[in-house]
Amino acid sequence: MKKKATLIALLFLGLIACDKDDPAPIKVEDVQGDYTGKVITTQGTKKVETSTGATAKNNVLTFSELPVRQLVLSVLKDSVKTDAALKTIGKVKYELNYTPKVNAGNTAVDLTFAPKALEVTVPVEGANKKVVVTFEAKSAGSYKNKVLKADMEAVKITVDGTQVTPFDKIVYSIPSFTKK
Repeated sequence: MKKKATLIALLFLGLIACDKDDPAPIKVEDVQGDYTGKVITTQGTKKVETSTGATAKNNVLTFSELPVRQLVLSVLKDSVKTDAALKTIGKVKYELNYTPKVNAGNTAVDLTFAPKALEVTVPVEGANKKVVVTFEAKSAGSYKNKVLKADMEAVKITVDGTQVTPFDKIVYSIPSFTKK
């Protein structure tokens, strides 16, 4: 009888221990918060990693400093001029709208992005020019286990309304922004 009682007690304790390991169900609100990580920009064969931060709030992912060197270089076509322009421009904040939805398995939040155009004033040959960058999101992002993933592409740049040609798209990849 003692052996049966001991087995039942051990089985009961094992079930309780397993129950405590079950994670809480994920919610779309879990995406909200502050993140740090790297943005990888790729244009042709050139790849650059930049550390930055972002905040997700009210279905908007706000980058405190979006890496724009390759965008400005695409306009100016000269590294020295680009470096000088970046000093004048300073930090570029960017807001990326998203729609969150818990996936079918209740294990992650799928993020559908709706990128807005980025407008930046860039000094070009002694004059300030309005540069507009058009972004597209080719795939959905995700949030799982305090890690946010996203991708978007800069597909078009205009300077005072004139399209920059030739222009190789610039892919912005966020493989793992970690929630603070």
